[in-house]
Amino acid sequence: MARNDYFVIAYRILEYLYECFKAGEKPEVEMYGPQAMEINNAYWVSLMESLSDEGYIKGICFPKTLGAGNGAKVLDLKITQKGIEFLQEDSNIEKAKAFLKNAKETIPGL
Repeated sequence: MARNDYFVIAYRILEYLYECFKAGEKPEVEMYGPQAMEINNAYWVSLMESLSDEGYIKGICFPKTLGAGNGAKVLDLKITQKGIEFLQEDSNIEKAKAFLKNAKETIPGL
């Protein structure tokens, strides 16, 4: 598993959104956006679209434009109950969590 693996990024985003939800705080895109995840925008948009399609997040839309790449418009991003269950039950998310725990011990600034 790598830092830019789908499940690692999904875990980091969903965990952040869950922490914001529990604290009653509004998520800041600077904390979960492509720059924060250190991935390119197209990958981030695709990942966010997948999380939205699966029902793990809400409050984001994906306008289609002619001649340009797809983008994302964050309205009021939140984790859903299904997203919380995914965080707590999915085996791939558990692997990502374990990877990040080990990576934090070896990668400064992660």
